[in-house]
Amino acid sequence: MNDQFEQHFNSAQAQQLLDRMYGNEERERQIERYRRCKEGYSAQYGNTESLKYFSAPGRTEIGGNHTDHNNGKVLAASIQLDTIGAAAAVDTGVISVISEGYPGMSVINLDDLEPQSGEGGTAALIRGIAHGFQQHGYRIGGFNANVSSNVLPASGLSSSASFEILICQILSTFYNNGEMDAVMMSRIGKYAENLYWNKPSGMLDQMACSHGGMITIDFKEPAEPQIERIAGTFETAGYSLVIVSTGGNHADLTKDYASIPNEMRAVAQAFGVEVCRDLTAEMIYGRLTELRETTGDRAVLRALHYLDENDRVERQVEAIKAGEWQNVLKYITASGNSSWKWLQNIYQESVSREQGIALTLAITERFIDRLGDGACRVHGGGFAGVILAVLPHVAVSEYQELIRRTTGTELFKIRVREIGSVCLNTFL
Repeated sequence: MNDQFEQHFNSAQAQQLLDRMYGNEERERQIERYRRCKEGYSAQYGNTESLKYFSAPGRTEIGGNHTDHNNGKVLAASIQLDTIGAAAAVDTGVISVISEGYPGMSVINLDDLEPQSGEGGTAALIRGIAHGFQQHGYRIGGFNANVSSNVLPASGLSSSASFEILICQILSTFYNNGEMDAVMMSRIGKYAENLYWNKPSGMLDQMACSHGGMITIDFKEPAEPQIERIAGTFETAGYSLVIVSTGGNHADLTKDYASIPNEMRAVAQAFGVEVCRDLTAEMIYGRLTELRETTGDRAVLRALHYLDENDRVERQVEAIKAGEWQNVLKYITASGNSSWKWLQNIYQESVSREQGIALTLAITERFIDRLGDGACRVHGGGFAGVILAVLPHVAVSEYQELIRRTTGTELFKIRVREIGSVCLNTFL
């Protein structure tokens, strides 16, 4: 079977695909990742003759911080970091998944797909995805898989959504002729995360992981989001996208995350609507005294952040299309300031001594001010984890040295990947 693997991955078609996914300088390293995945599968399950290979990227959020859950607009992109899997269909009615670097095996009997008390992690997500397939009229069946991911956990790069979309892609390929589209995969991934993992997320993460490329999404109609692929990249404009670990507290942040959509919706519901998408700033100003009393000042600030952030996404998209990259950077900076001051997702109230995101942003802002070029902001849900910095290519090494010297943490360069979730065998 080694010969079959080598034949597939050394073909001209495979090399072209891998170059599009990872860049040609990464091709050999990525082939080795898939080779290890196959070997891990062989060690656990045996026969590799019918193996197929899958990938689902992580994502970066460029604009639209905490807008998707209130039917807002976002600007996001899939990235070259991904979750990969070697998998084969089986007729046992059981899904078995091993995740490299994690203990044990997730084993899901497809005869019992209701949420299980106390179940969490990958097992809960797999169960929820299988149930979501059934709920939407798609076929399911068993498979064995060995999975590996280099999407940094707790980084805002959506390692969980990347895993969810990978499982969706496997079930779509094996049992639905590979016909499930990015939107349906995203709906099912969100369903599993919301109901089986108790994470009150919107659909931004899953959409960016499944679709591919840099995209803007309008969630005004959540079941049928409007998606537009955006041409142009930061890299060709002379900028690197850099994710910086802040060394923050990675305790359970579900309560902090949930407070944002809950407070935004509380403001909306005061007007008899469900989400902030149906509000305007003037509506809020007209009842400000009442809203401060009933929903609290922070909820009002978060609703105002939402309204301005939606507008910023539109301006960012227009600036990218026009090649006005200094304006793009200006809007990223404005988004970061709004997240810090209005949305207030930079640190946890209960952990006042630990403000890794705020401190790393402060260091980065001083660096950018001196440089005279670039932008930074919190990345992802916030409260702990990482920031995003956009810097001229030539400044990254100096910035990396500064971060290591001051905070002792690491940074990771990311780039936009044009291909979303995929079964590689389709191209091999």
